Amino acid sequence: MAGAEGSTGRQSELEPVVSLVDVLEEDEELENEACAVLGGSDSEKCSYAQGSVKRQALYACSTCTPEGEEPAGICLACSYECHGSHKLFELYTKRNFRCDCGNSKFKNLECKLFPDKAKVNSGNKYNANFFGLYCTCKRPYPDPEDEIPDEMIQCVVCEDWFHGRHLGAIPPESGDFQEMVCQACMKRCSFLWAYAAQWAEPTVTKISAEDDGLVQNVGDQDTIKSENGGHQDSTLKEDVPECGKDAIKEVKAEQNNEPCTSSSSECDLQTMFKNQSLNTESQSGCKLTDLKAKQFVKKETATYWPLNWRSKLCTCQDCMKMYGDLDVLFLTDEYDTVLAYENKGKIDQATDRRDPLMDTLNSMNRVQQVELICEYNDLKTELKDYLKRFADEGTVVKREDIQQFFEEFQSKKRRRLDGMQYYCS
Repeated sequence: MAGAEGSTGRQSELEPVVSLVDVLEEDEELENEACAVLGGSDSEKCSYAQGSVKRQALYACSTCTPEGEEPAGICLACSYECHGSHKLFELYTKRNFRCDCGNSKFKNLECKLFPDKAKVNSGNKYNANFFGLYCTCKRPYPDPEDEIPDEMIQCVVCEDWFHGRHLGAIPPESGDFQEMVCQACMKRCSFLWAYAAQWAEPTVTKISAEDDGLVQNVGDQDTIKSENGGHQDSTLKEDVPECGKDAIKEVKAEQNNEPCTSSSSECDLQTMFKNQSLNTESQSGCKLTDLKAKQFVKKETATYWPLNWRSKLCTCQDCMKMYGDLDVLFLTDEYDTVLAYENKGKIDQATDRRDPLMDTLNSMNRVQQVELICEYNDLKTELKDYLKRFADEGTVVKREDIQQFFEEFQSKKRRRLDGMQYYCS
């Protein structure tokens, strides 16, 4: 027995020590995360009646709609009420989705909260996430076969989740980015590269051996590596005559404080191009057109964007039509972001959380409020002094010690009340 006790003692020495403060902080962090994800969704009413909800917490039920069946998504309330004992995949949040619970995709289940649903929701979009598969590797998360520690990041466009190592560009080390757009979505929405050169977070991507093994900054705006391995100046357009190109070079020379050595006619042409360059933005009226006139490079990588980057997007008529054709109009909606959804959830939760003490105080008159506050302060002071003795002696506070404190506190309170004298006028 002694040997066993010694072994147990050695094991306990190796175990990490976790304080009560650590536990409380972890619980608070988990509570805040749950509040952020779930706070903006109703946990009691099926969201179907709201139509395609702008953003909500969603789940997929592999018990009712396993792989091989049609994909389906259910709202937070239905995950509790209709699928409580089922195996669910947490989808975090999705945009513009209407709850499927109990519709034709569910063969043997009727929604308990809103049974009168259409057979299908044609406006919903689905991907491999609804079967618990994520990223370009189409693996589950957490993946029991994946031994590489890696965080998952959600694309703001397609809303799939990706391993950081499968995005083509290393996420900024500081983690200082608000949203990510994956490789496939950057390719489909190639206009974003013009914005990325100006506002996306700088990322480093490794170029393959065929590209001289260089490391290139995707956000570099001074020189860009061309596909043939050289460097190109995107200001030199193919539709500009040679004399014009020479003049543009002279403009660049003048901007670099180099004297103009051209002939008079070339200098006149130079001045024309310089003035045109200065007035481009005011003439075009389209931010995207102006940005496309500057240097930028397209790569087979994801991009990482800072807070409020969407406000930089052009909203002219032509651009809005382009967004509609690409089905990305939501990029112009500041309330579409996950951050906006999370902040709304936190505000709603804070409003719903009612402090019992404040409720009690509000129900009392002024005299009663003062008496209660005084009692609370007396309790806090005496409890602090009582616990300080244990801290000074280095002893553990036991349950019976706390019981003894409150018994003595109540006894003092009764003696104090009994000793009070009352006078009648």
